[in-house]
This record gives sequence, C-alpha cells and structure tokens, in this order.
Amino acid sequence: MNKNNYALIMAGGVGSRFWPVSRTDFPKQFIDFFGVGKTLIQSTYDRFLDICPPENIFIVTNEIYVSLIKEQLPSLADNQILAEPIMRNTAPCVAYGSMKIAELNPDAIIVVAPSDHTIANQNAFKIAIGQCLQAASENESLITLGIKPSRPDTGYGYIQYTENNLPTDEQIHKVKLFTEKPNLELARTFIQSGDFLWNAGIFIWSARSINNAFKKHLPDMHEIFALGTSAYNTDMEKSFISGAYQQCTNISIDFAIMEKAENVYVLPADFGWSDLGTWSSIYEMAEKDYVGNAVIPSEQVMMFDSSNCMVNMPKEKMVILQGLHDYIVVESNDILLVCPRTEEESVKRIVADVKAKFGTKFI
Repeated sequence: MNKNNYALIMAGGVGSRFWPVSRTDFPKQFIDFFGVGKTLIQSTYDRFLDICPPENIFIVTNEIYVSLIKEQLPSLADNQILAEPIMRNTAPCVAYGSMKIAELNPDAIIVVAPSDHTIANQNAFKIAIGQCLQAASENESLITLGIKPSRPDTGYGYIQYTENNLPTDEQIHKVKLFTEKPNLELARTFIQSGDFLWNAGIFIWSARSINNAFKKHLPDMHEIFALGTSAYNTDMEKSFISGAYQQCTNISIDFAIMEKAENVYVLPADFGWSDLGTWSSIYEMAEKDYVGNAVIPSEQVMMFDSSNCMVNMPKEKMVILQGLHDYIVVESNDILLVCPRTEEESVKRIVADVKAKFGTKFI
C-alpha cells in the first residue's frame, strides 16, 4: 500500500432532508439507515482502509461532532480529526485538510470524499480510485469521479467531458463543463448526448496540485490557511483554525476551484454509487417486500393494503399502516413525518417552517 495515499473524508453536514431521523445533534452520517450494523461514516472509513494506511485517513467535521467521530471511529488519533469551528461549505475544509496533510507529507496524493455516500461495488470503487491516484501522482491535474448516469435525474449535478484525455491515461477525460441540477427536459438532453456524467463529489489530486489551485483561483483563502503551516499537527492548530475560519467565505470546492481550473479531468465510473440525498434514495437501495414496501426495521411494523412505502420506525415502536401507497413514514425523537414520496422535496421547507415556529427544539 502506497504510503503517499491519503483520504480526507468530509463529515460536517446536517442532512436536513432526512429529518426527523437526521437531526443537528446527530446527522445522517452517524446513522445506520439500512440496519447493517455500520453507520454511513463507518462504512466510508472501512472503504478507505483498502486504499491508504489507516494513519493517513483524516476526517473533517464540525467541532460539535468530534465526540461522535471518536465514538464511532475509536481507532482514529486526535490528529486525524479536523474540527471546524463553524460551517463554511467544502472549500475551506479542503484547503485546511490539504495544507495540514502537505505538512505531514509534501508528496501526498489525496482522495476527498463525502462521508454519507454508499458504494455497492467496493472492488470497482477501489480500482477506480487507484487509477486516479496513479494519474494524480504523474500529472499536475485535479481529477474527479463521474458516475455513468442510468436515468435523467434532476437531483444531481452533471459533468460534461471531451475526447481529450490525460497523456498517461486515455480513460481520464478533460472536463468541459460543470452544470448544477438541471430540470427534467435538460437532464434528458444530457443523457441523450452521451458525454455527461453525474457529479459524485469525489476528488483526487496531489497536495501540491490542489494547493496551487487555491493559490491561483482563491488566493485569499490560500493565504489564510498558508499562515498556519507552523501550527498544523501541533498544539497550536486548534487555536489557529478557530481564527482562520472566521475569515473564510462560505463557498463550495466545485464553485471555487473545479469550475475555474483549466487542469480538471474526470474518470467515468460505475460502481453502484448513491449520494443518499433523499428518502427516495434510501428506498431505492433498501430491500422491499413483494408490493414494494421498504420497512427499516421491520420487526414490529405491519402493513395492510399498502404498497411502495418507505417506512423507518424506532425498533421498540409497534406500527400498523392501512391503505397507504407511495408514502414516506418516519419517526424519531417523538417526531412523526408522513409525506407522499412524490413531495419529499418539501421536507427542507417543512424543517424551515418547524424551526420558524418552534425554534431549534425539534431540529
């Protein structure tokens, strides 16, 4: 295993679309949605044990989740947990993690990945990441993984690529365009064109390449974190980061770097990826009964004349559902949500309305 391979796992999100199961104090990355005995972040961590040494796996999260990280990933050293004092989107966390890792190993090649995605084909994922790590070590390039789309989905961003490729790998193509979530008509056009991929939000680059990209395209943020080179991996790091984040703009790595840089490439891949962005994505991946109901856990839930429902209930709760079709029914922390599956995009609005009426008590 290459000692220069590193993983930076982003685990600071709240996952409001999975409310009320995902809450501010216990968000979705720390939940075992499928009842398999592992939470999403534990599965992500285990996935990278086949890619880089365990001491090279770093988790960047909000400081309010550090205790959860330690509880669910007890083998991590304190230095492997990067605590953000405030939420500032993905660009600051990548800048922080990349510079911290570069101080440990200037030759580092880094995979940046979300903590809350699922991968069905672990071996295909390992092969794709290994291919990109090799390419990133040989080229001054910023590489992302693009998922071959199976349908015109409006919930994902898209990547358009060209026939140009890396000199060392003809399967890794030059990126032409990043596009935010399209409407259905545009998504259909993307699929028909054959040169668009879903944006998985997984990136591979050398520490030098990404730090140079920050220096060129987001110089203010690069300067903020470059001032901490003597503090990283010391007792001074926490104090420095507390001040640094106060100066950072709220911006994503896609918008700040990937959409602006000239050396961005993509590897088309297919390894059973899902970003688990909505209850429907859980429904699609979960086991279902003969009429399409996905019930997690299923021990004390009884369904009568009901079909195609996504049901998630506390284990100790006895639940009987009669005459429901295509519904989401979830309960957690004494909050019950019943919503048609076709209207699940309204969950974020519901959360906002609940917060406006009751404050953060139920959020």
